Amino acid sequence: MPTIPAVEVSGLVMRYGDKVAVDGLDLAVAEHTITAVLGPNGAGKTTTLETCEGYRRPQQGAVRVLGLDPTADQRALLPRIGVMLQGSGAWSGVRAMEMLRHIARLHAHPLDVDLLADRLGLHDCGRTPYRRLSGGQQQRLGLATAVVGRPEVVFVDEPTAGMDPLARRTTWELLEELRADGVTVVLTTHYMDEAERLADQIHIIDQGRMIASGTPADLTRGGTATIRLVVTKPFPPGAPASLQEALGPQVSVTPISDVSLLIAGPADSTTLATVAGWCELQGVLPESLNLGQRNLEDVFLELTGKDLPRD
Repeated sequence: MPTIPAVEVSGLVMRYGDKVAVDGLDLAVAEHTITAVLGPNGAGKTTTLETCEGYRRPQQGAVRVLGLDPTADQRALLPRIGVMLQGSGAWSGVRAMEMLRHIARLHAHPLDVDLLADRLGLHDCGRTPYRRLSGGQQQRLGLATAVVGRPEVVFVDEPTAGMDPLARRTTWELLEELRADGVTVVLTTHYMDEAERLADQIHIIDQGRMIASGTPADLTRGGTATIRLVVTKPFPPGAPASLQEALGPQVSVTPISDVSLLIAGPADSTTLATVAGWCELQGVLPESLNLGQRNLEDVFLELTGKDLPRD
């Protein structure tokens, strides 16, 4: 028998006035996996996840989580899912451990609160009011409250935003352990290395539509190399098009910023010489010229033409 997806979105349409935020989106998340939903700001990913979490009712299409309708079957579904919002909405005066213990008491069979707090480094800030927690500490508390009830599916929005490298790695390990224990994880992130490290499946959406889907290996396969060109002053008007013409159709040129271009294709001596000659003709001085293999961020840029925002 075919396995029912843990999360299934079919023909979802969501509008805000005249703006279409989600435009006929189809998306499926397999059980016991980590799935990353990526997209530029305004792509519709947060609206999609909020609909899956039951915060919004589909205007068109259907959403099922663990086979249930997140709004009509909310009472049955809520005990089985965990949600970590980027802004957790905790009371400003509540202490971190008070918040975690309170959430744990709402569940029938919660995880051991002290062990979870130790794992996420919350005891050091356990008596600190929420409003005085750093951004990374708030994120760790949000993750702890999302998983303390032993959910079957957990939705995590930007789980490591604001975290230091050690806390970030600890969070990655916890999410991987959840998957190993049979929990399905759906995450959004602006960190491409995070998605490549964690995700079994990646969905990239833009303007409310699915534009690519696959494993990290599937999406980055293709053998093309990349050159990242950064110059000391903004490119002149029409620079990407003129470089594209100079390099020919076997190479793609994607603007990253007004001083940076991504060049994907054969990174041989001829390509490098053409780029150097073009810079001389344009009167721009290269600050850096980096060669590398095509990665997930390169794919994202090629598909959307938009860089991901940085903290």
